[in-house]
Amino acid sequence: MDLSNLTHWDSNILLGIINEKLRLECESIEELSSMYEIDVSRLADKLAHVGYQYDPLTNQFKSRGF
Repeated sequence: MDLSNLTHWDSNILLGIINEKLRLECESIEELSSMYEIDVSRLADKLAHVGYQYDPLTNQFKSRGF
C-alpha cells in the first residue's frame, strides 16, 4: 500500500489506515514514517485539518478533544 503520497487519500480513510498501522505494525510515528516513507509533518497537517492530532502516549491519532 503506497501511503507516501498523502494528497491522494481521503483524510478519514487515511486516519483509519494510519491508526491501524500504528496499532499493529509500528511502535511510533517515526517508525511508521520510516517504514512507509511518510512525511510526518504533512500527515499531521492533513489529519489536523479534520480535527485529529497524534497522541504519543497511545500511539494513535485522536480527536483534538482528548
